[in-house]
Amino acid sequence: MSAKSIYQPPYTITTEILNRVAAISEVIGRLTVLTDQSRALRLRRINRVRTIHGSLAIEGNTLSEAQITAILEGKRVIAPPREVQEVKNALAAYDRFDAWHPEAEKDLLEAHRLLMSGLIDEAGTYRRGGVGVMAGRQVIHMAPPADRVPQLMGNLFRWLTTTDAHPLIASSVFHYEFEFIHPFADGNGRMGRLWQSLILARWNPLFGDIPVESLIFEHQAEYYQALQESTRQTDSAPFITFMLRMILDTVASSAPQVAPQVTPQVGELVAVLQGEMGREALQSALGLLDRKSFRERYLKPALAHGLIEMTVPDKPNSRLQKYRLTDKGRQQRMHLGDGYHHIDSGQ
Repeated sequence: MSAKSIYQPPYTITTEILNRVAAISEVIGRLTVLTDQSRALRLRRINRVRTIHGSLAIEGNTLSEAQITAILEGKRVIAPPREVQEVKNALAAYDRFDAWHPEAEKDLLEAHRLLMSGLIDEAGTYRRGGVGVMAGRQVIHMAPPADRVPQLMGNLFRWLTTTDAHPLIASSVFHYEFEFIHPFADGNGRMGRLWQSLILARWNPLFGDIPVESLIFEHQAEYYQALQESTRQTDSAPFITFMLRMILDTVASSAPQVAPQVTPQVGELVAVLQGEMGREALQSALGLLDRKSFRERYLKPALAHGLIEMTVPDKPNSRLQKYRLTDKGRQQRMHLGDGYHHIDSGQ
């Protein structure tokens, strides 16, 4: 198939979309620098549970995050068997997350097989009958006929493989087009959200652990409204705009809470503090003679911001008292970069 004949999903790139792409890229860049490996592993488990809870809750699953965690830990949970099966399937699917390639149609079918195993007969295969999207008793979208699904999905995957659109945009377009086609008898919502996360995770691995689904769940009505509006306009821009807002809100709330607006004095203190240091050593490193000035302008604000901590917290005035950076303080130092690293201690 020539490049010219590759299907092109209809979407408009608005200024709002470009601004959100830029804002998300900036936050993700900062997150990548600040997220150390141990913190990432701790977050992965928490956020995986939140992701699964959010995605399944949108589909009507009533299990709580605590119950999903219990199932993850192999504990018995008293709940409707189908809902427990949905959670077990989702956990199994997300365990395979890193092995799948977003451009591989066979991986999408394998993911659906895992997600819907024991829930529908057609797990892992495209639907063989007509399907509509319901809102209560009202049909809000009639999906294309079943015999067109293989060709439509083939076109969509070819587009995904060849597009030069930014992954934030391409993943949202894919998600919308996937929901429009509705290729499976059931499980289309959770599959669309899973595949968008997979496309994003290939751009930046942090997206494997950022629970966008939990925020979509909180804005469920807007999610369906954006899908409908995009269909009405024959342009997925409304859905792209909505998804980028969800992603931006999620990554912003996932960012470590550092306090970049500290005073230059506090910034200097954070920069020179190595290991555990006493007051005199710190004053000397900063080139300060005035003990009161050091305490009021450097020490107390740094403690108040939670950037440093005492080694003997129950005895603030102990002669053995020393100070060390907190996790937040270390993040602050990284945020400040080299700006305060070259201090002339002779002044």
